[in-house]
Amino acid sequence: MTIRRVTSPDVPEPPPERWSNCLVADGIAYVSGMTARGTEATVLSKMDEYEQAKQIFGKIKGMVEAAGGTMADVVKITVYLTDIKNNVKVWAARREFFTGNFPASTLVEVSALAAPEILVEIEAIAHIGKGAR
Repeated sequence: MTIRRVTSPDVPEPPPERWSNCLVADGIAYVSGMTARGTEATVLSKMDEYEQAKQIFGKIKGMVEAAGGTMADVVKITVYLTDIKNNVKVWAARREFFTGNFPASTLVEVSALAAPEILVEIEAIAHIGKGAR
């Protein structure tokens, strides 16, 4: 099995030796849990679940494209949400990035994420095929 690390200029990399944002193994891209947090965490305090999810799906799109795929190649997402009552906002953002066959999905309510301003975290798996760059 060959494992390749994928980076995207649109998605900030974590500090070295913490984790990889995306690894591709045998044509499957595994995208780590993404949040809307960039270099300025204070921006998040003004974002609701819809806005955070929209930014996150944009990051996932950037990672999948950097791996050689498209959003149509995403087969599974897992959404972590701090207030399950706001799932409609996440699904509204999701509809802006997926059409046709929607990915298999799991939604989990959690008591907290990495920082209080983070309301949503989403991870994804995409089948991009062995021929992808």
